[in-house]
Amino acid sequence: MTTVYSSKFYTFYQSDADRCYFIDFGQKLVKLSFCQLLALRQRIQTISIEDHFDSDLNKHGFEILMLCNKEHLFLLNTFEILDLMELLGNALGVLGIANQIGLTSS
Repeated sequence: MTTVYSSKFYTFYQSDADRCYFIDFGQKLVKLSFCQLLALRQRIQTISIEDHFDSDLNKHGFEILMLCNKEHLFLLNTFEILDLMELLGNALGVLGIANQIGLTSS
């Protein structure tokens, strides 16, 4: 596996032998196909960070993230969400797949 990008909480790997990607969430290593990676990017882009600062919309500041057809479940706080956005944006940018993901919603 080749390390593509590393952030404060996560590390993104690419495996040429397995033709897939891995994200190390610290406590768990998640294997992702290209389609699953794009689905994760889409899911992360739809998270409204502004809601994490409004106690009426997101009282506790956590986000539940399910990956790979509900095979993996993560409970992430605001800092971890922002870090995951940075990781995906930079890793996909390094791979030449996409532009960097913005940290605020449009």
